[in-house]
Amino acid sequence: MLDGCVPWPAEVAERYRAAGYWRGEPLGALPRRWAAEYGDRVALVDDTGRRVTFRELDAWCDRVAAGFAGRGVAPGERVLVQLPNTSEFVAVCFALFRLGALPVFALPSYRTNEIRHLVQLSGAVAMVVPDELRGYDHRALARQIRAELPGLRQVFVAGSPGDAADGFVALDDVESEPVELAEPDASDVAFFLLSGGTTALPKMIPRTHDDYAYQTRVTAEICELDETTVYLAVLPVEFNFPWGCPGVIGVLDAGGRVVFAREPSPEVCFPLIERERVTMTSVIPTIVHLWLNAAPRATHDISSLRVLQVGSSKLHDEVAARIEPVLGVRLQQVFGMAEGLLTFTRYDDPASVVLTTQGRPVSPADEIRVVDAEGHDVPDGAVGELLTRGPYTLRGYYRAPEHNARAFTEDGFYRSGDLVRRTTGGEIVVEGRVKDVVIRGGDKISATEVEGHLTAHPTVQQAAVVAAPDPVLGELTYAYVVPVPGEPTPTLPQLRKLLRARGLADYKLPDRVEVVDGFPLTGLNKVDKKTLAARAADTVRALTRAG
Repeated sequence: MLDGCVPWPAEVAERYRAAGYWRGEPLGALPRRWAAEYGDRVALVDDTGRRVTFRELDAWCDRVAAGFAGRGVAPGERVLVQLPNTSEFVAVCFALFRLGALPVFALPSYRTNEIRHLVQLSGAVAMVVPDELRGYDHRALARQIRAELPGLRQVFVAGSPGDAADGFVALDDVESEPVELAEPDASDVAFFLLSGGTTALPKMIPRTHDDYAYQTRVTAEICELDETTVYLAVLPVEFNFPWGCPGVIGVLDAGGRVVFAREPSPEVCFPLIERERVTMTSVIPTIVHLWLNAAPRATHDISSLRVLQVGSSKLHDEVAARIEPVLGVRLQQVFGMAEGLLTFTRYDDPASVVLTTQGRPVSPADEIRVVDAEGHDVPDGAVGELLTRGPYTLRGYYRAPEHNARAFTEDGFYRSGDLVRRTTGGEIVVEGRVKDVVIRGGDKISATEVEGHLTAHPTVQQAAVVAAPDPVLGELTYAYVVPVPGEPTPTLPQLRKLLRARGLADYKLPDRVEVVDGFPLTGLNKVDKKTLAARAADTVRALTRAG
């Protein structure tokens, strides 16, 4: 196991192997098996229309793996991968799996703060980035990070590498004649997912070949995937949800086809669904709202779409009830975390379960506890914090011993920070969070991080960030600020400009700012965020009623 990672106890790992959950097949070997089984069937489709067969994908992975190896990327080294939804992402990641190098997934929306942190924490020796995406030059970001962190030896660019003086390498020029490579141990780390931002900066989640292969396999079985499945990857593929729940890997493993959408809008996705006869996709509630609003006026035929997985943030019951009548698809609610545990509703569940719960754990080996603040188990129907462990749930974050001491029990249960209740049927219903975060359109935003940057503004003395309800995004980021006496009152545009300049991603910027004289305090003289959140909710509701 890589230094800095926490392994499963040996006796637990042996139990998972004996039960057949872990099969000893490294992820990099999957495209080879797919090529043998599915041959010239189309595996990947970009929204540009580019099509890649299973056989072509396997050969592509070989060439890219050889190219990375030839340029000095070694087994065990980390490579930050920040690419949009394209077939290149699959080829790069499986090439790195095959080489034994470890991809570190980074969302395309990440900027200086997040990327610097990830390169430092991971010790990444290389980055793989697009040239420009949605008007943002990722080469400039890579140039800055490499200047600050000389351990980052190389930058590979999908598209134009830009100024020759930078020495960046075009991804198309990486490919080399295949070479024989030693196969990684399936029990070792394959890649790193990222935490959802419940702390100031994302933590790295090590996922092994064995545990991730099992996750994709068991979820594919629940979703009844086969060679007729056509999956639309709508969410950023660096998310656990579209990558392996069962997502891209699960669909390819079943012989199905993956279609990439660069944008989640109906204007982009509905034509792709019609053109490729898409049967399944995974979205968050924000996208559900967009699609529900657009469907009655849509001119494209989306009748091929059979299953809509919805997860990442709470889907309100009344919205869930509209999905089948308006979109004509079967709803599957999903609750999960990049750290591991997944719960799904099943296709044969009654409507009352599908519309009002987030389903049951996907594995018979998933262990669930719901506990009160003292760590005592609560009865079914009572709300408590979700604790879990199992064959695809981590035992510790990467290089985070102090946090791990708080985040895990002595016997290996992960403290999720999610407040849930469990029904008598075993379904999980998400009720809220212990952690101080805003979940805005599926993105988890650390209130503490945003507060810290707000107080850097010369006119802000104190800041407190809370969540406020929103019918489309789920939650808004609502910032209260106390101004410096005698200074001009800070405005929302000024504060957003400051946060951008400090390298924060756009999704972390406050949606509303309210200037106040001071904050309510608890009995321990801490900021009473419950009172602030209730006040923010009242304000937003009043503004909504006023139009």
